Amino acid sequence: MRIAQLAPLAESVPPKLYGGTERVIAWLVDQLVELGHDVTLFASGDSRTEGKLHAVWPRALRLGRKGVDPNAACALLIEAIAERAGEFDVIHSHVDWLPLPVLTRAGVPFLTTMHGRLDLPGLSGVIGAFPEAPFVSISDNQRRPLPGAHWIATIPHGLPKDLFGPSYESGSYLAFLGRLTVEKGPEDAMRIARAAGMPLRIAAKIPRAQTGYFKKKLEPEIDGENILLVGEVDEVRKQPFLAGAAALLFPIDWPEPFGLVMIEAMACGTPVIAYRSGSVPEVVEDGITGFIVDGEEQAIRAVKEAARLDRRRVRARFEERFGASRMAREYESRYRELVARR
Repeated sequence: MRIAQLAPLAESVPPKLYGGTERVIAWLVDQLVELGHDVTLFASGDSRTEGKLHAVWPRALRLGRKGVDPNAACALLIEAIAERAGEFDVIHSHVDWLPLPVLTRAGVPFLTTMHGRLDLPGLSGVIGAFPEAPFVSISDNQRRPLPGAHWIATIPHGLPKDLFGPSYESGSYLAFLGRLTVEKGPEDAMRIARAAGMPLRIAAKIPRAQTGYFKKKLEPEIDGENILLVGEVDEVRKQPFLAGAAALLFPIDWPEPFGLVMIEAMACGTPVIAYRSGSVPEVVEDGITGFIVDGEEQAIRAVKEAARLDRRRVRARFEERFGASRMAREYESRYRELVARR
């Protein structure tokens, strides 16, 4: 099949540092090419892919020139696919609602994977305007705020099985990986680690909008020994960071659509200790790949129990459930169904 993939322009595909959605798109495109498909990726010009790259904007917006209007870049993305739509058998969008007016009129089968939270005001009105537009969720929990959308599948993320090598040794610290925002739970992670008597290493970006929160709430607790901030980690440094941990702490307080870091940890053989929010119960198998907890007290107890989990089994369950090849095959099936229906 001739497949178009529309990627967000905030980050390159794959991203240089932080960026879960763009990383998943990169793996999906490469796997689809391996399956024999002709794939064109519409993305920023600094992207790298096994498919054909249509560079919509010279460089990812987050690392590019300051002051660039993101709407201008998105307008060019939509124009690019409008011009070339007829070249493809199916179009796969990862940029939420923006291309829907064009895609619904292009006469080409398409689907949209939603990567973010869907409990925001006004989204039900968008769904009402595009009742036949097919959507894919990345967890069943993600779609709950919009039951009226035309959901055709839930396809969990997957990553290449050889991307991260596992470690089967007991880790010496707890890990936190993600954005330093309130809903991601960094304050909870620090309290859990202190109460459990284990050091915490934090690999995270500090969003510009959250600088005040970091300075006031987090920085005073980071002592460089018990609580250590290592900054953003790229793909190379992420593996030893996660593999060396006794457990990944994931104390979220928001409807997490998927949580890619959870399966990244599992790929390293590292169990996950996560709050019961969003997609967590669909990703973590309690007592097998980690523990699902309700609050800090249970999390502290789970830290002490993490060492008894079989890290080889954690890795095995990752391979069985969350490989990139499985993800690509599931999307391939949806593409074929859409093309056949047309």
